[in-house]
Amino acid sequence: MVEMLKKSNNYTFSQISTCNSNEEGQLLVQEVIEHLKYRGPVTRLLISDLNRPAVSRALAKLRSNQEFQPLFQAAQARSRADWLYGINLTRAWTLTGRQAGHDGVLSVGRVQTPVLGLIVRRDNAIRDFRPHPFYPLWVDLQVEKGQLRAWWAPKEIQPLDDQGRLIDRTPADVLAAQLPGAAGQLTKLDQQEKRQPPPLPYSLSALQVDAARRFELSAQMVLDICQRLYEQHKLITYPRSDCRYLPEEHLALAQRSLTGACQNDDTLRQWLNGADFSLRSKAWNDKQVGAHHALAPTGKPADFSQLSATEGHVFRLVVRNVMAQFYGPLRTFEVKAEFTLLNEAFRARGQSILAPGWKPLFTTKEEAPPLPPLTQNERCKALGAGVEEKETRPPEPFTDASLIKAMMNIGRYVDDPNVRKTLRDTDGLGTEATRAGIIETLVQRGYLVRKQKALRATKLGSALIAALPSAVSTPERTALWEQRLRAISEQQDDAEAFQHALLDDLRALLNQSDANKLRQSLQTAQGAAGSPAKRTSKPKRRYTKRKSTVGPTKS
Repeated sequence: MVEMLKKSNNYTFSQISTCNSNEEGQLLVQEVIEHLKYRGPVTRLLISDLNRPAVSRALAKLRSNQEFQPLFQAAQARSRADWLYGINLTRAWTLTGRQAGHDGVLSVGRVQTPVLGLIVRRDNAIRDFRPHPFYPLWVDLQVEKGQLRAWWAPKEIQPLDDQGRLIDRTPADVLAAQLPGAAGQLTKLDQQEKRQPPPLPYSLSALQVDAARRFELSAQMVLDICQRLYEQHKLITYPRSDCRYLPEEHLALAQRSLTGACQNDDTLRQWLNGADFSLRSKAWNDKQVGAHHALAPTGKPADFSQLSATEGHVFRLVVRNVMAQFYGPLRTFEVKAEFTLLNEAFRARGQSILAPGWKPLFTTKEEAPPLPPLTQNERCKALGAGVEEKETRPPEPFTDASLIKAMMNIGRYVDDPNVRKTLRDTDGLGTEATRAGIIETLVQRGYLVRKQKALRATKLGSALIAALPSAVSTPERTALWEQRLRAISEQQDDAEAFQHALLDDLRALLNQSDANKLRQSLQTAQGAAGSPAKRTSKPKRRYTKRKSTVGPTKS
């Protein structure tokens, strides 16, 4: 395309630029303009909706490309920083690995390495976990209008773990023996009706999470399926979106597009028959739509004979979450009750469904069964009691679903509240378009393996994280970068100053490369068996550790 434009005397592409209105879109526009040495006027067409009226309005509101130069500067600074960071740390630890006896590339990156660090730390927590027993006590109570089961809430004077669970059975056995026949009272009662709106239409990451949980599809498989549904079958809108909202103008077209999408499938037709297109959910919101809107069906009827089973599954998910916007809210009646018997507190909770709303479209976990009608201060009587013996369980290993969710909500994994807030306000680790690729890259490089649904770190992956400075394998750096890059995009910081600070940071990190530490971690690390994907054979070369691009490395 660029070569064609270079041969053309009419650079219409640069007079009106139609790339995405975010930082990366502006970077793409500007790099093409500068490559072609174009110096004429450039205007920007800002659209996230390809419907004709929306495009017409955007064409009437063209803006000067000059207004978006701060976005270009921030995107260029990010691109250069990621390149400098990755190439220098990869080179340093690869050459350090040679000295430590490892024959292979040790790849390090601002995003992939913290993702690997998440999995290594989770695997270590699972490996180091030591279970201990705990002893919940239940009591069956007769109340005025029925029976229920409540659970003892032991006081702090009892032997409890950090989760408030009883770790000594003796007090539970003593109390259980005293309870049958004991009289008590309902001392606290919280009853409220709750309304839960339907889940929003999907962003790519949200779809990857649900498809992994329901159909055991990897994040990369979901992305590939979405690309085929978009490009080949023309059944869904642009899939690499981080947005879960739809343009308000799409509301008027929703019934037609959903009717078309549901034509050839019994399940989809059943959902369509239950929809109420007079409803309007919060999903239709122009203010929440950025460069792209949520995934949605185009309205083209699906020929399921031409779709694979997995393509059909993913297509139904996309249709379902848009269809759910035309179902009423899930209305429930939730009750929390606390009873006092023998000066001890016993708690019960229940839920009843008043109106299922959108819930029948979704496979959801079972909720607490309903309690009988209760009245504040009513009397109760213990019918029987018992003590159960349970054991604490280790954390669950990461799966594609939980890892994508962790990358989206990476702020949960940091302690500093300011850093957590920054990460919550940004995309997290990676983007919609890159998260699946990051996971696959870690697998191909031999740092991760798949064991059934689980993603586990290999010995090599664990050794690398142990040998790297902790600042490289945790997500805080992304937050610090995002703070400065946002300031650059708002003209409150300077891209050159950001790069100088990065170079100073890199020099400090490179000086921490240590062959002895890496050799020890390679020898002692624990992890799953795995190896990098095979590469085509090439003549072996001897490597000599040389001065880094930005500063000296040290073994």
